[in-house]
Amino acid sequence: MTVRRIAKIFKSRPTIEGAGVHLKRAFGYSQVPQFDPFLMLDDFHTANPAEYLAGFPWHPHRGIETITYVLEGLVEHGDSMGNKGVIGPGDVQWMTAGSGIIHQEMPRESPTGMMWGFQFWANLPASKKMMPPRYREVKAADIPMATLDSGVIIKVVCGEVAGVRGPVRDIVIDPEMLDVSVPAGTAFTHRVKHGHTAIAYLLDGEGYFDDRRDAFAFEMVGKGWMDVTRRCICGPETVVLYESDGTEVTVTAVDRPVRFLFISGKPLDEPVAWYGPIVMNTQEELRVAFDEYAKGTFVKQTKQGD
Repeated sequence: MTVRRIAKIFKSRPTIEGAGVHLKRAFGYSQVPQFDPFLMLDDFHTANPAEYLAGFPWHPHRGIETITYVLEGLVEHGDSMGNKGVIGPGDVQWMTAGSGIIHQEMPRESPTGMMWGFQFWANLPASKKMMPPRYREVKAADIPMATLDSGVIIKVVCGEVAGVRGPVRDIVIDPEMLDVSVPAGTAFTHRVKHGHTAIAYLLDGEGYFDDRRDAFAFEMVGKGWMDVTRRCICGPETVVLYESDGTEVTVTAVDRPVRFLFISGKPLDEPVAWYGPIVMNTQEELRVAFDEYAKGTFVKQTKQGD
């Protein structure tokens, strides 16, 4: 076994999306294709309802999958196939836009006022860009946990750990999505498929995400041009991008526990043409998509399973 090392660390940056949602962008358009097959990760975390209630009103997607994971608060959703519902703490919405879907995601004000969740965008290969849309809502109670002898606790959304398999399966990019909690003074080692892109996004605490203790051994992005005191240990709101070589990752919590999302997937190695909520392979495909949206012919499937 060989341990993967950190290639780069990115600090999430504040931005405003949708109709006025304040969030932190861990990575996005400017990092393509470093995170291939993943396109974007947004972290929305605020106790001020004015910063999230405007939400994401009706908008189109084509050519991608969107994955929403809620830790606190409630998000009401609906789409052009007739799916609708509310996801709350611990729930996941995994939506394959494929040939085209129009949907909305509208946060509700929670009793505490707190909203905390994440949305990933995962790309689809050219051969699947126009596949039929599909939608999965996975409740927290249906997401299994793996508890290791070391005390590490892992919520398995997609993939498999210690014989525990997540409920989201048969996804094109063969992804993993894990919510990992590592106790203080504990190391966690996890196998990664050969060639797959591997990412960790820190939620709480701090830890070492490879075997080095040299903060200058890898590039840090978004930390400031005069960051001469940067630390090797990683803390919240940072995303770790691993090198492509190696068969496993090791995370070590020292004085404090650490909690992070771990995501991996098979790179597509294809051209990306991206504008707004639509991601295709060529500019011509983008033009067609937006022309169809303007003409009302964008949605090809009006019910799931058609």
